[in-house]
Amino acid sequence: MSAKEVQRPGLVRAAQSGKITNLEGAAALGISVRQFRRLRRRFEAAGVPALLHQGRGRPSGRRLPETIRARVAKLLVGRYAGFNDCHLAEILREQEGLALSRASVQRIRTELGLEPKRKRRAPRHRRRREREARPGALVLVDASEHRWCEDRCDSFALLGAIDDATGTILGLVARPHEDLHGYASLLRHMIRTHGVPASLYGDRTNIFVRNDTHWTLEEELAGERSPTQGGRILRELGIGYIAARSPQAKGRIERFWGTLQDRFVSLLRLHKAVSLEDASHYLPAFITEFNRRFTVAPRDPAPAWRTAPRDLERHLTCEHTRIVAKDNTVTLGNRWIQIPRGPHGRSYAQRRVELLEHLDGSLLVRYRGAVLARQEAPGGSFTLRAQRSRPRPTPPTLSPLPEPSKNNHPPCGTRPGSKHPWRNSYLSIPLARAKD
Repeated sequence: MSAKEVQRPGLVRAAQSGKITNLEGAAALGISVRQFRRLRRRFEAAGVPALLHQGRGRPSGRRLPETIRARVAKLLVGRYAGFNDCHLAEILREQEGLALSRASVQRIRTELGLEPKRKRRAPRHRRRREREARPGALVLVDASEHRWCEDRCDSFALLGAIDDATGTILGLVARPHEDLHGYASLLRHMIRTHGVPASLYGDRTNIFVRNDTHWTLEEELAGERSPTQGGRILRELGIGYIAARSPQAKGRIERFWGTLQDRFVSLLRLHKAVSLEDASHYLPAFITEFNRRFTVAPRDPAPAWRTAPRDLERHLTCEHTRIVAKDNTVTLGNRWIQIPRGPHGRSYAQRRVELLEHLDGSLLVRYRGAVLARQEAPGGSFTLRAQRSRPRPTPPTLSPLPEPSKNNHPPCGTRPGSKHPWRNSYLSIPLARAKD
């Protein structure tokens, strides 16, 4: 008997004994007088059990047909195994033509004894950071290395950028690992498609932030540390970088990776992706569908994007300082580039030049703003990597000092002769001249 039905026997008995009227009893139960009279007749005929709801224990008239329930149960353990309840409801509506709610899918999954994709934990108190008002004011960047194709291939990393104001995916790049080449490719796609953002918000990766404690002599004299190659790219493009000190500080993009590790993995299985290349081919379609489903309207529709610079490829480079060899060549790793003869047969040997390595692998040598030589990109795949301009100096090893002698003064050598200059004091020089 429910809490609503507990009061019925006492009120019906009171009405039968004449203590209250039918109108007062109906008002106390919140029903009509006619319904209260029906309850009195049922009570007189069958007692207290007759006051219970007559539909209890009977199947609902809106219950799903058994054929549909069996079909959904078969898909839950077969083709769509591993999908979460909300995502499966959307897929069933779009792919199978079954308009089921998330609660219906959850009930069928519970009846089958299947565990949920992600167990919900008790909520913890936290302060929510307000989204930026304008699109392009703040872009969240991060990388997630995961088994995106499950056991069909090795794990690889997805490098992503989402707009803080709208939650729109601005770009996704699949790479074997998180590296500078992936972030440079992500920046190029984002800037060409949307524009230059005001700031980036990411973690303290050494691609953008110096995490070492080493200072060179030039940095000590300048009073500031030189940026990384990624930090230099952001500085030249006029993009600020905010380094979070904990994953919770950038929780919005961390939840974004949780969504992708759920939905993207399931969709890659559905499309039978077995490699990083297959996942890269499916990324544009996934981004379009994700943005259509999850993008929110900004508080201020005026965009904060800036126009992309014309020499964008010039900024997306690794810049190195090199000394030209005597044969007028510059070396970078196992590659070298020949500098041609300058005006009037000029040689650039022993000159300090700037060597720029582009995202496609081409090289460019500059000296005082003038371009001295170019080299086309090498054949095959190329990965842009940050290389040190020079090796760090190692501290010299000091030899141990000799042990002092017993008389507490260093041992004496050979005594100089009587005519040695050390024997002649400067006071004796005028006396010797006076004798002469």
